[in-house]
Amino acid sequence: MSEIETQEMGLVARLLETWPHLPASEKLSTFRSLAADDSEDFFLALGPREHAGLYEDFNRAERRLWSRFLAPDDAADLIQELPEELRAEAMSLIDEKVRREIIALLSYREDEAGGLMSPRFVRVRPDMLVAEAIRYVRQQALTVEQIFYVYVLDSNQRLLGVMSLRQLFVSAAEKRISDVMEDKVVTIPDEMDQEQVSRVFQQHRFIAIPVVDKDRRMQGVVTVDDILDVNQEEATEDIQKMGGQEALDAPYPSVTLPEMIKKRGGWLMLLFVGEMFTTTAMHHFEVEIQKAVVLALFIPLIISSGGNAGAQATTLIIRALALRELRLTDWWRVLRREIATGAALGGALALIGFMRIAFWPNRAELFTDHYVLVGICVAVSLIGVVLFGTIVGAMLPFILRRLKLDPASASAPFVATLVDVTGLVIYFSMARFILSGTLL
Repeated sequence: MSEIETQEMGLVARLLETWPHLPASEKLSTFRSLAADDSEDFFLALGPREHAGLYEDFNRAERRLWSRFLAPDDAADLIQELPEELRAEAMSLIDEKVRREIIALLSYREDEAGGLMSPRFVRVRPDMLVAEAIRYVRQQALTVEQIFYVYVLDSNQRLLGVMSLRQLFVSAAEKRISDVMEDKVVTIPDEMDQEQVSRVFQQHRFIAIPVVDKDRRMQGVVTVDDILDVNQEEATEDIQKMGGQEALDAPYPSVTLPEMIKKRGGWLMLLFVGEMFTTTAMHHFEVEIQKAVVLALFIPLIISSGGNAGAQATTLIIRALALRELRLTDWWRVLRREIATGAALGGALALIGFMRIAFWPNRAELFTDHYVLVGICVAVSLIGVVLFGTIVGAMLPFILRRLKLDPASASAPFVATLVDVTGLVIYFSMARFILSGTLL
């Protein structure tokens, strides 16, 4: 690679890195300042949302040029990102053949295999000779963006087999395609959810997988780069949900303030209402708090430990369910394991808590003359709260999955809020039992 080519690639890479941080008013002028080859490379490297942003600022000639420059699947993504009033115009600027391909793609939901696929792929007939098929593949290469495999279709467009390019080129020229093709083909139904599509790729490690309808007619191809985008999107959505909010529909800098408040406010208010029950719980134990104010010192310690343990458990289980490391039928095995884990972790924290109280300088002044009983109360409460938090955090994702809800909704803040209320009940119930006749 020449030094000039390296510098040009560096320019595109640098611009891609700085593009999200450029003011909207500068993006169009910056794009127009690029040389022809650089602008093509840069435009292809952008995502649908960035394409739509530029499209809205383009003049009509630029809209026609760049919408026709995109592959049909990318053009369909662009149209989905455009405001409703611009979609009809965008479709009118595209060639009739490509327009039909885009309309077919738009008939699928965005998160289905049909919405991810490219409708362009290399196809041959089973009765072709290898030499004839090679010539035919070369002709198709002019219009197909990426060629990983050659698909063998009958006259009704039903998928019969597949060949890698290597298989095709090393096969004897006089052989029929039907004699050298692989007839056991991994396929994806056109209505399969994108998360399931991702799992098929993880299982088989293919670069591309054909998409077929219910009659096994081939509709297109999903490639591994499409799945990388899906994996990033799904992981981002899960992480945002686990943070206790609705998933954002756009990158953080692009989300408007009202939309950000809407996405975060609902969950925050729900969690706030949940935390209000801690006030009810503390009011219920008001007499105990008045008699032994020292108990109030350990409330944050107790409830935060349970919340942290629950957050750990729910994060691990959500991820394991997402990766199919666990199934719904594994709940009992997980429960037994988390009971043992919660008890062990609670015991370790209990030991630290008891030593903190029992051996601290001026312990009698800080924790009253009954500091040993206070230490035992805190230690036993820690075991109970951490054990409860661990069980709740582990089981809640299974319950949500059983109800056909997203397990990621069992966010760490949600589990912590639930454990806070229960932790207070456990703590003061232990205090009543252990300190009765002394401090209470």
